[in-house]
Amino acid sequence: MLIDSWRDQAALDAHHASPMMATIAELREKYDLHMRVERFVTDTAGVSSQDAAFIRA
Repeated sequence: MLIDSWRDQAALDAHHASPMMATIAELREKYDLHMRVERFVTDTAGVSSQDAAFIRA
């Protein structure tokens, strides 16, 4: 499992344009690799008091 995070969409776009990602894309094609992507977005409204009871920062 690999988990990455970026400050914003521009940072993610720069990551995708990097030489490393071109190499990964070539390997994905060569070995017929597949991936599943999940995108999580920061909740700008904040954490509810019900959820806060389960979170330790």
